[in-house]
Amino acid sequence: MSAYETPHLPGLAHAGPPQPEPAPESRPDAASPPARTAAVRPPADGAPGAELSALQDLDWDALAAELDTEGVALTSPLLTPDQCAEVRELFDEPALFRSTVTMARHRFGEGSYRYFAHPLPDLVQTLRQRLYPPLARIANTWAERLGQPGFPADHEGLLAACAAAGQHRPTPLLLRYEAGGYNCLHQDVYGELTFPLQVAVMLDRPDEDFTGGESVFVEQRPRAQSRPLVKRPVQGQGMIFAVNHRPVRSVRGWSRVTLRHGVSAVHSGRRHVLGLIFHDAT
Repeated sequence: MSAYETPHLPGLAHAGPPQPEPAPESRPDAASPPARTAAVRPPADGAPGAELSALQDLDWDALAAELDTEGVALTSPLLTPDQCAEVRELFDEPALFRSTVTMARHRFGEGSYRYFAHPLPDLVQTLRQRLYPPLARIANTWAERLGQPGFPADHEGLLAACAAAGQHRPTPLLLRYEAGGYNCLHQDVYGELTFPLQVAVMLDRPDEDFTGGESVFVEQRPRAQSRPLVKRPVQGQGMIFAVNHRPVRSVRGWSRVTLRHGVSAVHSGRRHVLGLIFHDAT
């Protein structure tokens, strides 16, 4: 049996009070009132997000091993080119989003991103729901190694825990970078309750739709120099990575190491990414 096939740990032991607005490093979004948490339902058969057969073929043992080694893992393509175009084009439909952030205004970089409002588009909702359970098994293994509370087995349970902690606003987002755009190193925390893994899906074709714009990760281990890592996913491919920290085995057992992520400068064209963060925001 794989280490990631063990039962999930008990639900979150404590859901604290709402937290103050995070510091800029934690990526606040534009001010907006808390939204009601919509009921989470799978898309009906035949809905645009219902057919994501690529999710059935993911090798979760291999992905978990890659995450253990590097803190970042590349999936096989999750979306077809047509599905990528479908999601990418949503950026120009403001009614679908609860807020828009211009990075330069907050000194986050150059570019913009938009947080989806409820109800989430079918493809986004389906990805968020169906990717969560295997990610939760990995997250619970990490939590056990670090002696921390585990996470619910299904995404509805996580959203209920977020709501109890005062975190109601959806966090999936679309990012757009023009030539010269980049994203400073950061972490997507958003509140006291943080699910430790997230997924970014590349929606454009590197070296065809844009050049540059590599995904950059920097890991800071205790008493050691920081380790850089660069990934170049192809269109439709997902990157799974640690939101803020992950366990690494040391001579004293398991140590917690910090990971930050960003994007290098886009040299030409336009780059779009779908960000799937599984916890909600305050």
